[in-house]
Amino acid sequence: MPYMVWQDDLNTNIKVIDNQHRRIVDMINHLHDAMDSHDRQELNDILDELVDYTLSHFTFEESLMEDAGYEFTRAHKRVHEVFVKRVAEYQMRFRAGEDIGHELLHTLSHWLFNHIRNDDKAIVDSVRRHMHEMGTDEHEGGWLARSLRRFFGGRH
Repeated sequence: MPYMVWQDDLNTNIKVIDNQHRRIVDMINHLHDAMDSHDRQELNDILDELVDYTLSHFTFEESLMEDAGYEFTRAHKRVHEVFVKRVAEYQMRFRAGEDIGHELLHTLSHWLFNHIRNDDKAIVDSVRRHMHEMGTDEHEGGWLARSLRRFFGGRH
């Protein structure tokens, strides 16, 4: 049974954001499953992947907010920054040999669900309005293609 289960109230109805959030939930579940193996290298690799992906997600989400002219972008970025520092502390503690697994899982699950339900829900109207204004298609000129190109470079 998964540690975290996606719930419908977590959907923002912005497909790219919801897919990224679901991927983070999957990674947290993978971390939970790997804790049973007590393989520190596997746990380290999963933790690194989770942190890297979350950072990429935050950057992408922040670019959407900026493009949409969301008035509380700075505050939302600050919430992301505080979370990143918190997770970096967990990484340091883990690398120092401390068993942080259960504490980390509890923090990740509660923070993520609260963040999606509150902070991310607050950006939905602005981002969706901007998406509609810019064209919602995923083709060359659509908002998603432009955002991915800016974020990742090249053609997507």
